[in-house]
Amino acid sequence: MPKLLRVDGIEDDNWQFITTDDEGDLPTGAVLVPVQKWLKHREQWRSRGDIGIWLDCDQDLGDIAQDILHFNVIAIRFVDFADGRGFSLASLLRERFGFVGELRATGQILREQLFYLKRCGFDSFQLPHEDDLEAAHASLYEFTVSYQTACTSH
Repeated sequence: MPKLLRVDGIEDDNWQFITTDDEGDLPTGAVLVPVQKWLKHREQWRSRGDIGIWLDCDQDLGDIAQDILHFNVIAIRFVDFADGRGFSLASLLRERFGFVGELRATGQILREQLFYLKRCGFDSFQLPHEDDLEAAHASLYEFTVSYQTACTSH
């Protein structure tokens, strides 16, 4: 089972990541579905308590604004580590939309970004490589002083 880095430690990741190519019924258990699939099937999936969504950094939160508080997990996929829009989406989800569930960074994220991702509201991280998760976890707390405010909902 893949590992998930959280602000409070490392644990097994029990959420299945469904791609846009996956067809048919959703598997049992906790699943993360792409926004496009959620928008298409939201009426039939709304009653599931074990469903979350994932979106790319360039997607508009307006499409899912009415559903945000329904999810336990929202994952933002970074296609390129240099794309900072995911940081902004995290802040918007926490501060403007009031999302208090798990906010996960996934995709092309670097260990050097983890501290800043946490300050923007992320509280879990699906790293592309599980080389040294202990060192990655330590990097969440590398700095003791910050010059700007942070999202404080987690």
